[in-house]
Amino acid sequence: MTEDRRVRIPHARCLGVLLRSITVEREPVYREAERVAAFAPELYGLTEAEVAQLGDNRLGRALDRLFDADRQALLTEVALAMHRRMGVSFDCLHNDSTTIRFCGRYAAAKGRSIRGRPGPHITRGFSKDHRPDLKKLLFILTTTDDGHVPVAFRCEAGHTADVTTHQETWDEFRALAGRSDFLYVADSKLCSTETLEYIARQKGRFLTVLPRTRREDTSFRRWILTHEVPWETVRNRRGPRGARGPRDIWRVWRSDLPSLEGWRVTWVYSSMLASKQASKRQERIDRAKQELENLRASLASPRTRLKKRSVIYERLKDILTRLNVTRYLRVKVSQEEIHTFRQRGPGRPGPDTTYRRIAKRRDTLTWEVRVDLAERDHMHDGMFPLLSNDRRC
Repeated sequence: MTEDRRVRIPHARCLGVLLRSITVEREPVYREAERVAAFAPELYGLTEAEVAQLGDNRLGRALDRLFDADRQALLTEVALAMHRRMGVSFDCLHNDSTTIRFCGRYAAAKGRSIRGRPGPHITRGFSKDHRPDLKKLLFILTTTDDGHVPVAFRCEAGHTADVTTHQETWDEFRALAGRSDFLYVADSKLCSTETLEYIARQKGRFLTVLPRTRREDTSFRRWILTHEVPWETVRNRRGPRGARGPRDIWRVWRSDLPSLEGWRVTWVYSSMLASKQASKRQERIDRAKQELENLRASLASPRTRLKKRSVIYERLKDILTRLNVTRYLRVKVSQEEIHTFRQRGPGRPGPDTTYRRIAKRRDTLTWEVRVDLAERDHMHDGMFPLLSNDRRC
């Protein structure tokens, strides 16, 4: 609420301009007045006279007031209003998080108190966009299954682990919905025994993905090599390439064995995911073979600088690890002798000229593709396990 009479455009209306700007086309704050005037001021809730007062300083002061406000309570009121007036359902909620990277030092952004409220802590941590050289923040967003409406957002420090955020998020929604029996859906970061048991004790429901590091996943992928899975087709529709392309087929199978905690494990198969994983695996193998070929050509060059075995092994480790093909390529470093002949004495060579043989040793590479392992992994492409304590899932 704007209480200062000197303010000609209320804070809420300025924030509405920024919100519409993000929805329509993102522009820098200093260009908002120019873009609103050229677009349609009335669609932003402003008159032509108010557009002239819409400067970056005015928008900045409105953002300051938003920072000072109780944003969590504001978002709760908005979510409840959508539930009452628009009938948005809270029966199923989807949670996910991502990292936002920042370029620069941001020496003052260390979570310090700003006007009595904690500021953001921009720091280094695990980068989901594979930029560990940059600082970041963790953004956590939760949406409803009914129309994918955002109902909660939280910003955490860049080094915050995802697995530690779910209990607080679930508690917020239990208070928001006024009950605990909603279905909480998240990725494998939710699959922590402590978090899942906490939700189950509070009579909550969850649905998550079992990570590859779990024993249940390993056991199934070994079992499928010698057994036929009785899949049940739940979706069979046209693929993204149309009638001429492969169909998008989804199958499920509920495992007879529960998880270590006693919850249901349901395996899911996607034909499009299987095709994508097989294609990526073959692409990684082809790229690795090409880089190994380039490395072998570099070793064969008379001007090569790769003369130490330790340096060669480092190059090999980088190629195999970066492309994740250590399992599929067996590489061997060996030595070969290169023989050259040189005339023993001066003069033109003739029938009686003798030569001496000069032998030099150099390193070379040979590799072998483990086709058997590639075919073995292809048998469980497109499969992933879901874990839930809900009997209806």
